Amino acid sequence: MTLNIPDFSRLRVLVAGDAMLDEYCFGDTVRISPEAPVPVVKTHGTERRPGGAANVAHNIATLGARAHLAAVVGGDDHGRELAELLAASNVQCHFLKVSDAPTIHKLRVLSRNQQLIRLDSEESLVDHGEAFAGLFSKSLTDIDVIVLSDYGKGSLSRVEQLIAASRDAAIPVLVDPKGTEFRRYAGATVLTPNQGEFAAAAGSWLTEAEFLARGEALREDLELEALLVTRGERGLTLFRRSEQALSLPAEAREVFDVTGAGDTVIGLMAAGIGCGLDFEEAAALANLAAGLVVRKIGVASVTASELRMALHRKGMGGRGLVGADDLAALMNEARSRGERVVMTNGCFDILHAGHVSYLEEAKALGDRLVVAVNDDDSVARLKGDARPINPLEDRMAVLAGLAAVDWVVPFSEDTPADLISRLLPDVLVKGGDYRADEIAGGKAVVENGGEVRVLSHKQGRSTSAVIEAIRDI
Repeated sequence: MTLNIPDFSRLRVLVAGDAMLDEYCFGDTVRISPEAPVPVVKTHGTERRPGGAANVAHNIATLGARAHLAAVVGGDDHGRELAELLAASNVQCHFLKVSDAPTIHKLRVLSRNQQLIRLDSEESLVDHGEAFAGLFSKSLTDIDVIVLSDYGKGSLSRVEQLIAASRDAAIPVLVDPKGTEFRRYAGATVLTPNQGEFAAAAGSWLTEAEFLARGEALREDLELEALLVTRGERGLTLFRRSEQALSLPAEAREVFDVTGAGDTVIGLMAAGIGCGLDFEEAAALANLAAGLVVRKIGVASVTASELRMALHRKGMGGRGLVGADDLAALMNEARSRGERVVMTNGCFDILHAGHVSYLEEAKALGDRLVVAVNDDDSVARLKGDARPINPLEDRMAVLAGLAAVDWVVPFSEDTPADLISRLLPDVLVKGGDYRADEIAGGKAVVENGGEVRVLSHKQGRSTSAVIEAIRDI
């Protein structure tokens, strides 16, 4: 399956549930304590990160999406610190602050990447479930997809109301469940239990066939559109309405810490669905992300560029809109696989048949095609104040959708000479009546051992001609 990383920038996700502050104390085990048979850890640093529902929101924000978090916190230092961490991640917080319970806090002590102990500070939030349901309902404006992150702390004690409100608003709602009574999650779009949670709710099994039967029965009984079971080293299994179950093998070969991996799975599953991926594509995206996050220590997240690079390494895609830094890494990865990278540039204001033919001809000169696109200000300087007709975001999106194009990158200068000199493609291509030594960036490419090619434009095919034809209508 070819999988491309969506543009998450317009996606709006509401995460609701049990948020917490995760604290990590790092050190080295130096000896056994004379006071008790426990290790003595000489600490050398601490780190605090968003946890639980807050980690789901952080994962989504790290992708570049607009993440909102609805949660219950105490009026304490941990609550304020959690808010500061989330603000730094561009997560918009909708907090119900209470005086009778602390912000949930987990302290983990690690030595040489091994967790020695975890200390939890928390009180039940069940009594605040009704008030939280009201806060949730007020947070549904302009939301594309919803995640309910249940850690059994009580924020989602009215989860049935939240699912019903989501359905009434016609917003897909994904739930990371807790406990053994899954009936309370009936009607959700997707449920994402881990294998242990699934077994506790659906019953144990002896064979894979029995597991698949139990999964489909649970999905149907709860009227879910999809059920995604995370299975550790066995990967993920996806159950969908009117489809055969789909199992995806685990991506990770080295696992350092599974803390927060479930948060990553539901966060990426939701982001994929919110961006229009089908359940299979969204599950593959979540599986890819989980394979990356378990290689990191503690509660962690992944970026869109990390996902794109991982796909590229697997030969599964990794195409689309990129920044210069990500593109440099992708090009290096392509070359390490023996691929030849071709690059061209232009305004591409109104895409027409001449453009498509030109880009296909350019792609035929190598294995990967990079298209550098003038931003709106540089187009106006080159073409006049009436141009561009289409903004940069739209021009790049259309180019990225062409089969011939692998990566699209913007530039703001009048010429892409600096960008080309930095990226140094194997082949630099330009269309028109240029000489090779006149093409911006060409000298740097040739000096690096590459080549410069000039392709002819198709007669009668130009953006100006299209604009004139429209004016004559």
